[in-house]
Amino acid sequence: MSKRHQHLIVTEPYERLKELQRYGVVVPVPVALDASVRGVSVDNLNQLLVDTMTLRDLYKKHHWQVSGPTFYQLHLLFDKHFDEQSELVDSIGERIQSLGGVSIAMAHDVAEMTLIPRPPRGRDEVPVQIARLLHAHEIVLKEARAMARQAAETGDDGTNDLLVSDVIRTNERQVWFVAEHLVDTPLIAHEHEPA
Repeated sequence: MSKRHQHLIVTEPYERLKELQRYGVVVPVPVALDASVRGVSVDNLNQLLVDTMTLRDLYKKHHWQVSGPTFYQLHLLFDKHFDEQSELVDSIGERIQSLGGVSIAMAHDVAEMTLIPRPPRGRDEVPVQIARLLHAHEIVLKEARAMARQAAETGDDGTNDLLVSDVIRTNERQVWFVAEHLVDTPLIAHEHEPA
């Protein structure tokens, strides 16, 4: 083994290493917010984080599995929304850390905590994919609005701003784009006008 890689070897099993900060505990940070306020915001944001991660992953699932006449448009749209949700995941996770909390990060924790129903492993028709995405957005939007009001009431303006300016606005826009694919437009035969 090269000297360059020797520093990466852990001589103790991971279980014996000291945990820097337990989940659910907020450490002091000089952001002019009481620990109790930060603790509530961290708890709220972790719930929103796992639901946003689940929504993000639903977009990637449907991006890969979409089919039918609108395949190309939805394939691109779902991937764009996946990228936007990924940005929200990062912003929410960083906000949690900046408040002195610990962000949920692992898939098994996300699956255990999310409020969004688990989809089947199989491939669904487009209307089912769209309905599932819209339901997930609705869950995220309901909780984000309630959390934004609570953050405003407790003086956590940074969390309120993140929720309103980023989470709510992004999700509302995505709902609009996705919901427009449900509009039932009848096919109309083209009639030739007399010359």
